[in-house]
Amino acid sequence: MTRARPSTFSIVAFDPKTKDLGAAVESKFVAVGAVVPFAAARVGAVATQAYANTAYGRDALAMLKRGIAPKDVVKKLVTEDKEAAQRQIGVVDARGRASSYTGKECFPWAGHVVGRNFAAQGNILAGEEVLKALARAFEVTQGDLPVRLLAALSAGQRAGGDKRGQQSAALLVVRQGGGYAGFNDRWIDIRVDDHPAPIEELIRIFNVYDLTLLTREDPKDVVVLKPNVVREIQAGLAALGLYRGPGSGKFDAKTKAAFETWAEMNNYENKLRKDGKVWGSLHRALKAQVAATSG
Repeated sequence: MTRARPSTFSIVAFDPKTKDLGAAVESKFVAVGAVVPFAAARVGAVATQAYANTAYGRDALAMLKRGIAPKDVVKKLVTEDKEAAQRQIGVVDARGRASSYTGKECFPWAGHVVGRNFAAQGNILAGEEVLKALARAFEVTQGDLPVRLLAALSAGQRAGGDKRGQQSAALLVVRQGGGYAGFNDRWIDIRVDDHPAPIEELIRIFNVYDLTLLTREDPKDVVVLKPNVVREIQAGLAALGLYRGPGSGKFDAKTKAAFETWAEMNNYENKLRKDGKVWGSLHRALKAQVAATSG
């Protein structure tokens, strides 16, 4: 019997500044995000792939929670698994310690790279350069963990990626209380299950998710509500049928209500400000929507 394998490339990583943990993955396999990545805030992140044993994710996190080092977690998992030769796993903990394993029966090219605060692994790759490029991108990219993880995936794909092609990708980043309304730790949990360019689509979805729900705004990226800016906003809201009034340049009650209605319609409520400014991202989103409508 031929068994489907989520043969892929992935990275698990820790951000010592924010304490975030996460995993990013791409594969020529449908819905890889349902199989490979696991993570728990203040505990660790795991990627299990090749002929994946998904119990590795659960069991690895349980061991990490007990304080067992990643290298010992990996050793215990593969020692107790009679099919370990077909497995691949990467583990990082909340101290940045990382470990990876590639079974000798994983389809070539297969291997891993372990660095400071991350472990990268892949199989059925175009070559070793895929993981080298992925690791380099993670190490040199400026930004927080999701930005660095996405940059790593993109670099791996540019270096050849999965030699069978592309199909799905996923990004999982955990932060204590970072989930929706603070009820869980899934700060970022997005997936592309079937797409000809899944990494690019994952980045597009991340940008939408970021604008809608996250609070990662650059404090310098603000637009002061000066008359010329307000007139532009009034014209845009009017074009969308949300504002009926003069282009006065005054952010009065009527204009404010129309702008807030637009924000709420697009789930941007958490990006509204009360200091005479708007986030640059929100200002750009309004202009883009108006342009798309008028086009």
